Amino acid sequence: MKTRIRLITVLLLSIGIALQVSAQVKLPRLISDGMVLQRDTELKIWGWASPRENVTVEFIGEKYHTSADDSGKWMVVLPPQKAGGPHTMTFEASNRLTVSNILVGDVWLCSGQSNMELPVRRVRPLYESEIAEAENSMIRSFNVPKVFVFSGPQSDLTGGKWVAAGPETVLDFSAAAWFFAKEINKTYGVPVGILTSAFGGSPAEAWISEESLKEFPAYYNDLQQLKDDSYIRNIETEDRLRSAEWYGNLRQADAGYNTPGVRWYDESLNTDDWKSFNVPGYWSATRLKGTNGAVWFRKELDIPARAAGLPGTLNLGRIVDADSAFLNGKFIGTVSYQYPPRWYTIPAGLLREGRNVLTVKVISNIGDAGFVPDKTYELAAGDYKISLEGEWKYKVGAVMPPLRGQTFFGYKPAGLYNAMLAPLLDFSIKGILWYQGESNAGRPDEYKRLLPALISDWRHSFGQGDLPFLLVQLPNFMEARENPGESGWALFREAQAEALKLPATGMAVTYDIGEWNDIHPLNKKDVGLRLALAARKVAYGETDVVYSGPTFKSMTVRGRKMIISFDNTGSGLTVRGGRRPGHFAIAGGDMKFVWAEATIKGNQVILRSREVKKPVAARYAWADNPAGANLYNREGLPAAPFRTDKAIGNRQQ
Repeated sequence: MKTRIRLITVLLLSIGIALQVSAQVKLPRLISDGMVLQRDTELKIWGWASPRENVTVEFIGEKYHTSADDSGKWMVVLPPQKAGGPHTMTFEASNRLTVSNILVGDVWLCSGQSNMELPVRRVRPLYESEIAEAENSMIRSFNVPKVFVFSGPQSDLTGGKWVAAGPETVLDFSAAAWFFAKEINKTYGVPVGILTSAFGGSPAEAWISEESLKEFPAYYNDLQQLKDDSYIRNIETEDRLRSAEWYGNLRQADAGYNTPGVRWYDESLNTDDWKSFNVPGYWSATRLKGTNGAVWFRKELDIPARAAGLPGTLNLGRIVDADSAFLNGKFIGTVSYQYPPRWYTIPAGLLREGRNVLTVKVISNIGDAGFVPDKTYELAAGDYKISLEGEWKYKVGAVMPPLRGQTFFGYKPAGLYNAMLAPLLDFSIKGILWYQGESNAGRPDEYKRLLPALISDWRHSFGQGDLPFLLVQLPNFMEARENPGESGWALFREAQAEALKLPATGMAVTYDIGEWNDIHPLNKKDVGLRLALAARKVAYGETDVVYSGPTFKSMTVRGRKMIISFDNTGSGLTVRGGRRPGHFAIAGGDMKFVWAEATIKGNQVILRSREVKKPVAARYAWADNPAGANLYNREGLPAAPFRTDKAIGNRQQ
């Protein structure tokens, strides 16, 4: 009998403990140590507990009481708070939690694709001194994990934490967002929180809710199919197996690894039968044209005594698709895809006086591979530098069929909204920074609807009215053309600018700070600074700040002259890097555009051309890469690209 009573007692205690554990209050990932809360607005603080459980939240000497609903979710709303901190917030139910080191300031959601995601470590060589001085506990970042979900909006993130800026931690901050945050912190002296929710390669439709996608039936229908987990799982498995098989076969076939008695990165290798290749350059211009697989490249370097034994750096520009680098037979680095710059560290003791052998194995998956032109190819140690451009030797290690690409489900409709935005929606923010568009650049007409739909969708979802929305217009990219012509990226920039018709929007123009050969330009500082100027006007209400470069206002024709008037001229129009404004084109009734002679007169630009007797239309910076577009205001902001022939041009496309 006593034994039975003891068993019943133990069972009841176990049930009680289990109930108590299940009743413990739980917080979302965002509400955690080091968080930044938005100043001067009501703040939602939420979490989960047992259904109907009482919860008390204490913050800055005030207590707020609530109880969980039938599903276990609870929420309190704090009154507006002044900037400051650090503070502590406590949560009490059947358990007690404490969140410490809380600041109150401005929180900015930074979203988009790879150019927003791109971390400070990718641009490190440009900003070494600023990174070294990055210690600032008033700037904090929260990187949202890259996840997609199609079943519906998620209630919490899968990971992430608040991190204060420092020389090491800032390397993982979004570079554009960090420079923006630095400027806002310096200007207003308040803490700044960066919520970086970005996914490389993602199109706009991946960031729009299911409800708003009903305006886009094709995407809405795609989403319904994606809700079948087995459909996704099967494709992902097929992709994974196909890739593993391809790389496995490549390794087995690669003579660079399988030649008896020697590896092709060995210093003693005889390369008399290797062919010549000039670096930089693409394979399509050589006998390697059409080759997929592995190709090995070697170059001998004569290193002076003063550099021998020193640690150094190897800059291999950018390589398509993947590479592995070896110096004197020792592996020193690898990058598995084409976009990151190749900056490798040479350890002390590896360089020696006299002959050194640099070997680079390049893998081509599909399409044209090679060493991207107009990048830096250089080895440096101490005060010694040697260019790596010029003649190398190469030999094909293995030829493979092209590797069919994988299906990127992170690019599919609503998946990123559900997993990377929905869990943020109860968190009050100051505004949104949006750097996205490369993945939609081929569909400018659709983007004219997609981007406004996204802005309206997010504003509705956050429930904070017309949240400031600041976007980055796509930079210059691809080779410059000698003559005026049509441009897909120019059309897309125009589509981006259409969103400025919505209230509380702004745009950073960047066609002057990109790189013709890199879709991920490294200059993220000017991107951040220009976004900060737009924020000062749009989000902070400064009336006297010059936040934009010159923008097209009107056009007047007087005989053979065309007069273009501008807004946002600041303290006056000027040119950079030339005597006259460049990259203006005009056309007559035949709509054949030619370069125009341009002259600044006050806040106007006068255009004329001997080839056009009766001009009817003008364009400025209308190109994928408008090299030579040099019109600015005196505050240093570039004039926005434009065309006056929009209606005519649309009919001709």
